[in-house]
Amino acid sequence: MALDDASRVTFHTQKVGEVEVFYREVGPKDAPVLLLLHGFPSASHMFRDLMPLLASQYRLIAPDLPGFGNTKAPPRGHFDYSFENLYKVIEGFTEALGLKKYALYIFDYGAPTGLRLAAANPEKVTAIITQNGNAYLEGFSDQWDPWQAYWRDPSAANREACRPSLSPETIRDWQYGTGSDPQKLSPDGYNLDILYMARPGAEEIQLDLILDYRTNVAAYPAFQAYLRKYQPPLLAVWGKHDPAFIPPGAEAYRKDIPDAEVHLLDAGHFALETHAPEVAGYIREFLTRKLKQQ
Repeated sequence: MALDDASRVTFHTQKVGEVEVFYREVGPKDAPVLLLLHGFPSASHMFRDLMPLLASQYRLIAPDLPGFGNTKAPPRGHFDYSFENLYKVIEGFTEALGLKKYALYIFDYGAPTGLRLAAANPEKVTAIITQNGNAYLEGFSDQWDPWQAYWRDPSAANREACRPSLSPETIRDWQYGTGSDPQKLSPDGYNLDILYMARPGAEEIQLDLILDYRTNVAAYPAFQAYLRKYQPPLLAVWGKHDPAFIPPGAEAYRKDIPDAEVHLLDAGHFALETHAPEVAGYIREFLTRKLKQQ
């Protein structure tokens, strides 16, 4: 059976300054937009199962952040790999595509990127879906010691102590494997991430971003102030076995948005790898209800 054009994921690039942003898109051009922002160490391929499930109702756009996936950005020394610059590229990307309104799906590194975007463009954000995307100290597990030591003292030794976070074993077994049903966990996601990490220069870019992650923690009060002031409709769909971002991070959104809706899934950090249909169901019901009210 042939796919309807609106249900077929397509692949594109968009120039934003010196960065050539790769993105995938599906859904009717005139449908409400859902902008999907991936996390570490992944790329937009993490949304490969989710996007077709929502394509009949929404226009889904998933870019690869600079330093990730198939987006082409200048090397270190010519481009500062910081979360502020990730946000600026994505803001320029939305402007280049002419996106006037969009809901945000934020995950992992996509959360501080997307929340910077939302705080700078509150009039454009119709809703936020956070899937293991932190904005509160309560969301941190006790597994962050090497990163936090590097934030406090960015020495060469502390930088090297973070390098195991980038290893194939950590990506496969800790990030993807913890709390995931092995019979449902496809090897495609973690093997592609491992391949991306093996590219020349990739580890150094990621170590730069690990150090800069401290700026996200420093920005949490500003993110929370945005949430309190603008009260965007917010859905938290969280893999409750995530070893890095724990369920109290999902519940914490209710401190600033009392009407936030929180669902904890029997999944790990990369919940879409095993629970895409369930996440799609929550999103469809949530957005159908909330966007009608606007």
